[in-house]
Amino acid sequence: SLFDSPVERYLKARRSVQRFTVTQLGKCYFSFHCRYVVHSYNFFLFPSTLGVTDVEFTLSASSIQFLSHYGFDYNKFLKDGIPYMNEVQEEILSQHLLAGSWKVSSALDRDVLKKAIDEVTCWIAAAEEEETMVLRDLSGYQMFEVQLVLRQALQNVWTQPLGHKKVMVKKVSPEHRRLLENSPYDYCQKELILLSARGFTNLFQTLVKAKKPLVGHNMLMDLMHLHDKFYRPLPESYEEFKRNIHNLFPVLIDTKTVTKSIWKKCPFPRVSNLLEVYAVLCSSNLNPKDPTCPVIALASDCSRYAEKKSPHEAGYDAFLCGSGKMLLKHFLTTKLCSILFSDSDAVEADPSFSQYLTVLAEYLNKVNFIRGGVSSINFSGEDAPCQHPPLLVVHVRGWPGLNERQIYQEFKALCRFDVRRLSNNQFILLSNKFKHVRRVLQDYKHHPHLRVSIYRHWRHSPRVNCLLQVSGIVALWSLVAFVLGGAPCCSF
Repeated sequence: SLFDSPVERYLKARRSVQRFTVTQLGKCYFSFHCRYVVHSYNFFLFPSTLGVTDVEFTLSASSIQFLSHYGFDYNKFLKDGIPYMNEVQEEILSQHLLAGSWKVSSALDRDVLKKAIDEVTCWIAAAEEEETMVLRDLSGYQMFEVQLVLRQALQNVWTQPLGHKKVMVKKVSPEHRRLLENSPYDYCQKELILLSARGFTNLFQTLVKAKKPLVGHNMLMDLMHLHDKFYRPLPESYEEFKRNIHNLFPVLIDTKTVTKSIWKKCPFPRVSNLLEVYAVLCSSNLNPKDPTCPVIALASDCSRYAEKKSPHEAGYDAFLCGSGKMLLKHFLTTKLCSILFSDSDAVEADPSFSQYLTVLAEYLNKVNFIRGGVSSINFSGEDAPCQHPPLLVVHVRGWPGLNERQIYQEFKALCRFDVRRLSNNQFILLSNKFKHVRRVLQDYKHHPHLRVSIYRHWRHSPRVNCLLQVSGIVALWSLVAFVLGGAPCCSF
């Protein structure tokens, strides 16, 4: 809603982020050796299920249909997704490992464990010390869980991974067991288990430590998911969320914010879709035979995206974001430097880095805010309010029971407004286009049931009206008291 403040929008989005999971994440990094070489990576992710952690998430039917249309591999997501967890989940897992209170949350893993325990208990009764057996067909976390449960249940066994999907079980004496537990070669050490359970979170932490600029397109929801899934659960406080993100990623560049801003400054097509933005920036019409335009090439082991477009695949979208940022940088420095530096001598064919910073500085850490009270969220300062057209107030006469949806439908055919109820028979309309305001004021001049006018706070605000009514009542009673009391009598 256009009425949403950043705090209201954050709380709405927070509820959504808590319900859904991340299925795929793309990452690109750019290195420069005479040209920009791009290494693009596509990660399928699945929440960690190790130990007591069991994440519930929601599936949206329309989203499944959308991703299926673009070739999303649900088998890879479900079967081979890389695990991840945030700091709170890791802390819970660490405490359980330390206390030895190991439990298995997955029903599938419990069946595998039951089968493995049955095999080992049947074998160990007749086995001699130092004798071994091998458990097979164990995958993922089952390799850890089988070893931890067996060690917890049986004091005279030792376990060790044995190649792919296999675990060796050895019968040992209690003394030998204690020596093995203190060995640095134990593959079930707490640190190794946590490293495996963190999965993709290890890479996230590496990116945070690197403090490199993070580039995205319309990236507010992306940042919220990064915070919630790999750092800590999203806080209730919007300001705390902003501080946390700024500490994690001090430099943010949202290509959506940049493209929206330059529409007003120079001839740039009004495209918003990431693929369209990239196509425009690569077009010869925008950069005709420009020798200074950056050359961007995919690395030899990442050439699939050079041969085929893969829209809405995370790795490909990351490539579009990074490439778009480099091309936007060039476009801004070459096209806008001439505006900022009016002296022709100050504008070089290949602008200096200081000029580039001057052009880009106003966009740093400003993330696009879709249809709301601000145009962007400023992660390094205060959010600047958006310049919307004036509010309209609709006064309803002779049309009882009218609600917000009916008001919306009434004006929908003419133009688009967001609606909020002001009182029993009054509604506020807000649009992001001045021409819509003018059209409604003109077309509804003589409507029999709806009177539309510009909203005036002193006149239409319920609080102001309440204050005026209370003040009027107080003034009236004061006048009545004065009249009834009369003037004081004087005696001589």
